[in-house]
Order: sequence, then structure tokens, then C-alpha cells
Amino acid sequence: MTHRLKFGNHTMNPAGHLAINISAETEQGDEESPNYHVYKKMEDLVKRMQDENSGLQVRTVKSFMSKIPSVFSGADLVTWMLNNLDVDDTTEALHLAHLLAAHGYIFPIGDHILTVKNDNTYYRFQTPCFWSRLCLEPEDTDYAVYLCKRTMQNKQRLELADYEAENLARLQKTFARKWEFVFMQAEAQAKVDKKRDKLDRQVLDSQERAFWDVHRPAPGCVNTIEADIKKTCRSKTVSKPMCKPNYGVFGGSICPIITPNTLDSISEEIEQLHRLLDRRRIKVSKVAESYISYFEQYAEFDPFISQPESSNPWTSDSTEFWEQEATVKDIPQRRVKKWSFSIQELLKDAAGRDHFMQFLEKEFSAENLKFWEACQQLKQVSQKDVEETVKGIYSEYLAPGAVDPVNVDSRVAEIVRRHMQEQIDRYCFDEAEDHIFKLMKNDSYSRYIRSDMYKEFLNGSKKKSKKRFTSEVRRLRDLTATKGQSQATGNITGET
Repeated sequence: MTHRLKFGNHTMNPAGHLAINISAETEQGDEESPNYHVYKKMEDLVKRMQDENSGLQVRTVKSFMSKIPSVFSGADLVTWMLNNLDVDDTTEALHLAHLLAAHGYIFPIGDHILTVKNDNTYYRFQTPCFWSRLCLEPEDTDYAVYLCKRTMQNKQRLELADYEAENLARLQKTFARKWEFVFMQAEAQAKVDKKRDKLDRQVLDSQERAFWDVHRPAPGCVNTIEADIKKTCRSKTVSKPMCKPNYGVFGGSICPIITPNTLDSISEEIEQLHRLLDRRRIKVSKVAESYISYFEQYAEFDPFISQPESSNPWTSDSTEFWEQEATVKDIPQRRVKKWSFSIQELLKDAAGRDHFMQFLEKEFSAENLKFWEACQQLKQVSQKDVEETVKGIYSEYLAPGAVDPVNVDSRVAEIVRRHMQEQIDRYCFDEAEDHIFKLMKNDSYSRYIRSDMYKEFLNGSKKKSKKRFTSEVRRLRDLTATKGQSQATGNITGET
């Protein structure tokens, strides 16, 4: 008899790692997902790749001391796409491969970063039960079992990364009351793993790791499973629009004829909107988890909770804390660590913005940050100087033949051009500013956080913080000793 234990939205069984419950209701409910049709297209493409006759060649590679089963190289994947798909060049094929990897349909066997390289790096197909469309959002308890099981397996390839170790510590604190149950589940799964064939265990471990790399990505990686609120709202709108275009062809051209809805359809739409008002959009447990993770992340930087390196500004009259936060020299490690939280934290720190600018200059994309800063300053100039400032920004970054052009698409460029012709105000560049900010957030910022430049700066700040802490302790110790000697001298004088 096989016993199944209910665990979140899934079931854990002794025979496998994570048994996903897929029912007809789930399949039908998935059609409401904003990414449903995208996932279906990706899955059809993956099935073509796995075809025995015309698909991608999957092989077992012999390494120095071991075998690597069921893999294919990135170069083979790009070549297959060029030969079998309507793809124009290698760049387009590589972009399509990136999308498949980001959504978890293929994955690298030796890295947590879900990207594809056009070289001899090895990749593997994800098992269908771990596909994004078929899997519900896994609970933190499932993730805790997975991480706990990884700690029981003494293998170098299964060692926890730094961010995974931090997540495990946080989950252990969150599930302190039922951690014994989590540990028992992880121990049972680890015992079953030992009975598997070595190659099967190696493949299954990598597939399970890739599943969690998609649902719990490494810092700096984009979470592709997170639903876009705009797509979600569009998918939840009523099926009958206010006006339905009826295309009639006459005179050799297609002319839309708008037919208004009837009174009954409008009444039905109003009733459906009333029902949607009472519908809860997000789970309270998810909101609580978000708040808890936020406060745990920022607890270290709150002077009320954690003692700052300098004097506490809320309990003393000293302004040293605020001066230290504003300085661009001798930056404490605590400030540099905060830059990795989000691009907003990086840009609102003057020192962080300067360091990010140096990184962008090395990547020849510093004009993006310069344009964004110019747009921020435009919102603060006086009304009489707005027109002159707008024309200066446009001629430098967006006009044809600009001195330092930024990379915006044709739609945004057309919107800005129309604003410049019709009405010049301080909001002319809002679309372009938003576009450039998203470009920096999704591309440049993630590379900056993973770069050696940031890591070296962070490590240098750690050493300075330790020196500063040691000198502060020595100063307080000397001050205490001096006060003790003065008190002793005063006592002797009084006795005399």
C-alpha cells in the first residue's frame, strides 16, 4: 500500500520527490492563466525536440571519471532550431532557447542560472510533471523539504548555494513548530533516493533542482512564474466587450462596423462586475508571507531593531548615522549589501548610483542612467525652464542624430515625438523613462549584482566595517579606562 501525505497544493509520496496533482479541473482552470497559450506553444516545441526521428539528439556523455546521462549541447540546440524552425539567424534561435530555459522546459546541468549558451555546455529536458503549465504554485513547505533533503546528501553537486542556505534558515524559523515533520519527509525521500539507480538519481536530482530554480530563482534572476498583473486583469475581464467590431468587406477594403451591445448584455456585464468586486484577488497567507519576508530583510537596517555601527539617531542627538548614510567615502558594508535588494535601493543611494554608473560605462550603456537622471531632474526644475530643459534632453538622447542616444523602441520614440510637436511639458518623457528604467532593472542591474565589480566592492566594505568596529571598541575601552583612572584619582584626592 502506498501512503500519500497531503503537503500544500501537492502530495509527497515515498516513491518520488514531488507528486503533482493534475486533474481535469486543473487543466480547465489553467486556461484562465494569462500565460496558458504561451506554455502550450513551448510544450509543443519541446515535444518536437524530443521526437525520436526528427528531434534533438540526446546522448550520454562520458566524462573523466563518470557518465553524464540524457544531455545535449547548447550548440546542438541552436543548430536544430535553425534547421527545423522558421528562425532567421543564430541570435533569434538563442533568444528562443533563453525563453525555454527561463520557463523551465530545458535547463543547464551545472548552474542555477537558467540561460542557454551557443557552445558545448550541456543541457537537459525537464520532465513533463515539472512543466510550468501543469504545476501549481508550490508551497514553502515543499521547498523546505527539498532544501532539508539536500543537506542530508553529502555530494558536492548537491551542496546548498549561499542564497539557498539563507532560505533554509528562514524556513526553519518560520516552520519551527512543524519542522520535525518536514525533517521526517526529507529523510524518507533521501532514503528512497539511495535505492535508485545512480544515473536515474542524477537525472532526477537535476530536474528537481531546475524546478525550484524556476519557482524560487537565485537573486538577480527574473521570476518567470510570477504573473503579470496587467495580463491577469485582461484575462479576468468579461467575455463580452462593450462594442464588438463586425468586419465587413466592401469596396476592396476591410472596414470595421461597430455594433453596440444590447441592454441585456450590458446588464449581464454589470452583474458580473458586481460579483468580481466580492472576489478575493490574493490569499491572505501570501500577503502575510510577503510582509514577513520584507520585514526580515530590512530588520538589519532598522535602528530600532538592530544597533547601528554609529550612535542610534532615535535615542541620541548625534547626527553621525545620517552623515554616514549620506557620505560617498568609507561606505559601510551594510549600505552596500542593501543595494542588492532592488534597483530602487541602489539608485536612491548616491554612492550606489555612482558605482552603478561606473559599471554601465564599462558596458557602454551609461547613457541609460544619464537619461533617467535627467528625467528625474526635469520633474524638479521651475516651470519657466521646463521647455528649454526638455529640448536639451530630447536633442541629447532621443532626437535623430542624438549625441548620446538611448535604446527605445519605435512605439515609444513615436509617442515622445508626438509630445514634442503637440505640447512640451515635464511629462513628455514618461514612456521613455519607464522603458529605460525597465531595461536597466531587467538587464543591467541583474548583471551588476552578479558582477565581480560589485562583489569586490562588497568584500572591501566588509573589511572596512571590521576595522571601523575594532577601532570603535578600542576607543570605548580607552575612554572607559580613562574615566576609571580619573575617578580613582578623585577618590585619592578626597581622602587626602
